[in-house]
Amino acid sequence: MPRLRSDFLAILQARGFLHQATDLEGLDALAAKERITAYIGFDATADSLHVGSLLPIMCLRWLQKTGHKPIVLMGGGTTKIGDPSGKDESRQLLTGEVIEANIAGIKCNFEPFLSFGTGETDAIMVNNADWLDGLTYIPLLRDVGRHFTINRMLAFDSVRLRLDRQQPLTFLEFNYMILQAYDYLELSRRHGCRLQMGGSDQWGNIVNGIELTRRVSSKEVFGLTTPLITTASGQKMGKTQAGAIWLSPERLSNYDYWQFWRNCEDGDVGHFLRLFTELPLEEIARLEVLEGAELNEAKKILANAATTLLRGAAAAEQAAETARRTFEGDGLGADLPGIAVPLSRLEKGIALFHLLKEAGLAASSGEGRRLIKGGGARINDRPAKNETQAITTADLSAEGVIKLSAGKKRHVLVKSVN
Repeated sequence: MPRLRSDFLAILQARGFLHQATDLEGLDALAAKERITAYIGFDATADSLHVGSLLPIMCLRWLQKTGHKPIVLMGGGTTKIGDPSGKDESRQLLTGEVIEANIAGIKCNFEPFLSFGTGETDAIMVNNADWLDGLTYIPLLRDVGRHFTINRMLAFDSVRLRLDRQQPLTFLEFNYMILQAYDYLELSRRHGCRLQMGGSDQWGNIVNGIELTRRVSSKEVFGLTTPLITTASGQKMGKTQAGAIWLSPERLSNYDYWQFWRNCEDGDVGHFLRLFTELPLEEIARLEVLEGAELNEAKKILANAATTLLRGAAAAEQAAETARRTFEGDGLGADLPGIAVPLSRLEKGIALFHLLKEAGLAASSGEGRRLIKGGGARINDRPAKNETQAITTADLSAEGVIKLSAGKKRHVLVKSVN
């Protein structure tokens, strides 16, 4: 890969963000001589993004920190269809009201990372429903559809892989790539956008947008993708037994977010420090070669830095202190995630395998049973007795809580309520 001159692309290259680019040298020359406007699209399928979206968010952050303008494109229009990329089934269709509520929730995910406003490098958030909802069918077919061939559309992975697996692909989803390409054309017209970024699975969609923009408006625009992030053991980034690692504090506690980073695999420490923190590369190079107990300290640095970026320094410090008390101190951190259970249920007794599921420590009652049978379930730091064990008021601590654990690193406080 050539040596890059622009601060933005040099940082992305050095920290491991670059996967593909349509014209890397041309984009580098442009970014070195003038401010560029770039965007990444996010569909509003939930009221929060998860940790899998952090890589593109960090791309936008570095873009702004190096003097360029980020656009966060919310898919208020495209969410009504659903991106077929990587899916075996059609997404559930959401109402306009739900999509709007999701967009409001997602905006909070970006505010710790980007500075929004009206300045030259301030980020803006736009909604593609503003132009997609007003399109009429025949003009869209004449003005946009004529630039796409069925032959090419069938060759894209998002379509071909679905058909190869003999999974149905609706005509609605088939149109997604046309609308996403049209987004680039509109952002080029409205905001002078010159760059679209996205994950590697979006390469085909990005190329479509570039070609449509060039054909319709004769403007030179660019595309860039980031690599698919997997853990050292090959698992998809952010997939855990407890479920998705959400960015919103309403969906995931500060402690659980901190613990996600603290519990990363040894081989991921340096990689994650480069991608998900702003620590200097020299410091990261020192930390990633540590071993044993010293490597655990490097993981705490990762957890503190990543949590500080999203949730703030105070949240990171509190989560770190909770972890210290839980693992090194008196065994009970008040900031552990918790669930409320009616006192009347505890008086009757609750099957432990049910409670493990309710607490999010097991994905199902069956998994809860297997956790108990395998010796991984603990009540107040004591091993569970058997699969049929019931949790009652007798298990309440002096503080009025029950500490449930799955393995050594996942804990939830069960709090009784009247």
